[in-house]
Amino acid sequence: MNYSETIAYLYQSTPLFQQVGAGAYKEGLTNSLLLDEHLGHPHRLFRSIHVAGTNGKGSCSHTLAAILQSAGYKVGLYTSPHLVDFRERIRVNGEPVSQQYVIDFVERERPFFEPIHPSFFELTTAMAFRYFADQQVDVAVIEVGLGGRLDCTNLINPDLCIITNISFDHTQFLGSTLAAIAREKAGIIKPHTPVVIGEVLEETRPVFEAQAQQMEAPIYFAEEQPSCYSDVEMELKGSYQQKNRVTVLAAIPLLQQAGYRIGETEVRKGFAQVTELTGLQGRWQQLQDSPRLVCDTGHNVGGISYVAEQLKQQPYRTLRMVMGMVNDKDIRGVLALLPREAVYYFTQASVKRALPVEEFAHLATEAGLQGQCYPDVPSAVQAAQKESLPEDFIFVGGSSYIVADLLTCRDALNLH
Repeated sequence: MNYSETIAYLYQSTPLFQQVGAGAYKEGLTNSLLLDEHLGHPHRLFRSIHVAGTNGKGSCSHTLAAILQSAGYKVGLYTSPHLVDFRERIRVNGEPVSQQYVIDFVERERPFFEPIHPSFFELTTAMAFRYFADQQVDVAVIEVGLGGRLDCTNLINPDLCIITNISFDHTQFLGSTLAAIAREKAGIIKPHTPVVIGEVLEETRPVFEAQAQQMEAPIYFAEEQPSCYSDVEMELKGSYQQKNRVTVLAAIPLLQQAGYRIGETEVRKGFAQVTELTGLQGRWQQLQDSPRLVCDTGHNVGGISYVAEQLKQQPYRTLRMVMGMVNDKDIRGVLALLPREAVYYFTQASVKRALPVEEFAHLATEAGLQGQCYPDVPSAVQAAQKESLPEDFIFVGGSSYIVADLLTCRDALNLH
């Protein structure tokens, strides 16, 4: 098989949450433990940092990787979902895993994994850990896929755990209260391993404290930690990145205590050059100047609340919103946060989980939002571009998959 055939095989033979949602979720670590043993326990061959949370875990993971790279470490980075190419999920010093490695891994390991029917994420995680071991990375920053306690990344014995925040998302798996969701996320807290909590809420703090006490793990609430770098310049411009900055800065002294050689210069460089060093995309990313066009992967109530606040701070004549969502989110909760005065271009992403655009538009109209329907992201963006004056502002988002479709066709839309 060539690369495209290999990726198609993975999508078709292993359930992919990105495409089918709940049907791809496999609770428990049975398959992950089998794969780990078969591959020689690769995660034991490198140091690691484990990052969970409802929102912000991707940005925090990339920023930490950028800081560690700046300090001279060979850094693995495992994140999800990808936006344009599968290989974005598995990087070493910002470089995606090679197509040939993906082909060879699948071909070589098929006789073992096909009989146990792993999910896409289970198999991808095993591939990432084996790749990092093969590449002899010094440290890997590992982003949790979903939840924490039963997530297949939860095999690792990291130097530090980070839980960025808790808000409502994936409630069908993680629970319908913030405390219940926090309990699942707190499942990454390891014995005697420090944990940083990015944002704390009245409902979640006791959950984290109880789990940390049980694990005899030192716990640090980022908002309560003093920082030497309060004036650090950030390349990532979303207002919500200020919360992520506080979380990452709280992690640095703990990594230093664990023996990592990280100085102020490396911290500042990591924050200032995160996209160049790691390839991060889709976080308040500007793709056009006139009219200004920005995309963001915020996709739940917690993420969109920050986006809505950021939009209020933008200068524009007319705000144009290209929006779509997937069908397992709190659609009405998100719609209630969106600006009423904007012109909307309702659309849907090219994944099976996408909420049909007519259904999304109907719910949006009920919420007092006005706009037209477009069958796909390129046509919606083109319509917004065509109707815009230079001083307008176009926002594209509502789902990671909307942003993925935008970035996939950015050349055709003359976006850079």
